[in-house]
Amino acid sequence: MPPQRKQRKIAIMGYRSVGKSSLTIQFVENQFVDSYDPTIENTFTKPWKVRGQDFELKLVDTAGQDEYAIFPAQHSMDMHGYVLVYSITSVQSFELLQVLLEKIMDMTGKITIPLVIVGNKTDLHRERVVSTEEGKRLADTWKASFYEVSARSHESVCEIFNRLITEMEKADSSNGNEKSSCIIS
Repeated sequence: MPPQRKQRKIAIMGYRSVGKSSLTIQFVENQFVDSYDPTIENTFTKPWKVRGQDFELKLVDTAGQDEYAIFPAQHSMDMHGYVLVYSITSVQSFELLQVLLEKIMDMTGKITIPLVIVGNKTDLHRERVVSTEEGKRLADTWKASFYEVSARSHESVCEIFNRLITEMEKADSSNGNEKSSCIIS
């Protein structure tokens, strides 16, 4: 009998029009969707293999967030990791990430969360207003991984998910260690 796939649920979040759906569809279906149709919420499933382990990924492509939006509880429950996306052509989308992370931390009650920060739309480099260094600094502050990608050209899209799965597995093993070291008397 083949080994069972590990189930992992990932939320893709960020400001509206940053390319969350484009990234997700590029990863799941290997195609770029050029039209913009605002997402309410879509869930995609993709089998994926990292370091010899089979996974069944459930990707929750969320509606665009803003700083005033109420953070939906379902985006904090049963999630194993987060991809927070901004557009390199939008300072507002970049600044929203801090608000999003604080909301995620409040809702989950966790200080560390498997997380990848993604600067999307590198194909629009002439319109760049958020530098690579700013993205790296933000990721360093949160101890998160950082990638700049282009959903259009498929640049570095798979690396996002490989890295996030690695971070999720690390978190699982460290949580397991914490549980095994508890003593009840």
